[in-house]
Amino acid sequence: MTRPLLVLDVDETLIHATDRTLEVPHQFEVGRFRVHERPGLRRFVADCARLFDLAVWTSATNDYAEKVCEWIFGETPLVFLWTRDRCTRRLDSETQEHYWLKDLAKVKRLGHDLRRVLVVEDLPRNLERQYGNLITVKPFVGDPDDRELPALAEYLATLADVEDLRTVEKRGWRKDRSC
Repeated sequence: MTRPLLVLDVDETLIHATDRTLEVPHQFEVGRFRVHERPGLRRFVADCARLFDLAVWTSATNDYAEKVCEWIFGETPLVFLWTRDRCTRRLDSETQEHYWLKDLAKVKRLGHDLRRVLVVEDLPRNLERQYGNLITVKPFVGDPDDRELPALAEYLATLADVEDLRTVEKRGWRKDRSC
């Protein structure tokens, strides 16, 4: 069985970037943005890299994403780093707001079996075509007491050997975990 592919969103999933000053210090800067790592980020990446092939798919711009991912992942290899140009811009008919859809058919065209793909995302509608591959996290906005990533790493470890990840009910993944 092949290693599963873990596709990670960036903003409000792994980091929070803002042009405002928060009460807690930021870890680095990209352009005018102060970037705050979600607590446990370094350990999360290391733990996940042992069990999964890693990729990033963000609706951010290419320049921004490259700098952020260089900081976050360093020498950890990524299968791909996709940005806004790989997303499909959609309009929410109720709110009249645009959002960025990530269609896993594009990942499948790269040769990845969607049975072995998970996507970690803070906005479920961004993966509305493949909810079975989705693990939703609470949006991170700089809270230093956030414990989402350590709990998620623990949960992901239980999924690494599942043959078809789409068959696992993931909406209640936090249950029985302290986060």
